[in-house]
Amino acid sequence: MTSLAHLPPLRDVIARFDLGARKALGQHFLLDLNLTARVAAAAGDLAGVTVIEVGPGPGGLTRALVESDAKAVVAVERDSRFVAALADVVEAAAGRLTIVEGDALEVDMTAIAPAPRAIVANLPYNVGTPMLVGWLRQIQEFRSLTLMFQKEVVDRIVARPRTKDYGRLAVMSQWLADARLVFDIPPQAFSPPPKVMSAVVHITPRALPADAPSFKDMERVVAAAFNQRRKMLRAGLKGLVAQPEPLLEAAGILPTSRAEEVDVAGFVRLTHAWRAHQDSRRD
Repeated sequence: MTSLAHLPPLRDVIARFDLGARKALGQHFLLDLNLTARVAAAAGDLAGVTVIEVGPGPGGLTRALVESDAKAVVAVERDSRFVAALADVVEAAAGRLTIVEGDALEVDMTAIAPAPRAIVANLPYNVGTPMLVGWLRQIQEFRSLTLMFQKEVVDRIVARPRTKDYGRLAVMSQWLADARLVFDIPPQAFSPPPKVMSAVVHITPRALPADAPSFKDMERVVAAAFNQRRKMLRAGLKGLVAQPEPLLEAAGILPTSRAEEVDVAGFVRLTHAWRAHQDSRRD
């Protein structure tokens, strides 16, 4: 385990390199090293795992990850200002930290880190959700995802049916993985403080049966279902099929149900029914 206690405080690094947070990039820096250590610990046992961090910024969480038992850390940073600022951490890490300059929305995480791999990151507020959806598409490639979002996003990831936060993100996340809220982080822990609470969520992939729907099919059906969430489910499904009732019946879902009342297993059955309907039209 590497100790980085000799490195200068993060506020000194920010001042030295003039690293003001950029609102356009959704940057909010977590400077409390006790909290960054908690985030790293939330990822669980990292022995033998290559950890990918997105948006290391001045390096608070990066330091915690380097000090963990991770095999190696790969940090993806879009803002070139921080590459120079992280040089001291790279040197102290003695070969266990690599910085990749690039946009995390475009970087193939499986290409920059060998398996087993995990992602641990304080995600930029403005692109965190698209990043998660992209990683869910290949969730089996990761040991786990330990991610910091706005609290409202985490609430949407872990939401249960029949709640206001239950929607597309909850269904897709919980279909593919187990997701749990780890802890909340108040605005004053960040610099600059965001206007909202933040939270950490830990996501671990679940094994899917061999006959599981494709991601593309499931995503399409779930999106249609929640397109008109205040109406009955059949209204949203009319964007997919002219007569949704037979699909709902095949899936064992009442035609008067709303999307928010259907659990993940129900959406899996509905997607199977829709796929069978599409295949039958080709025959």
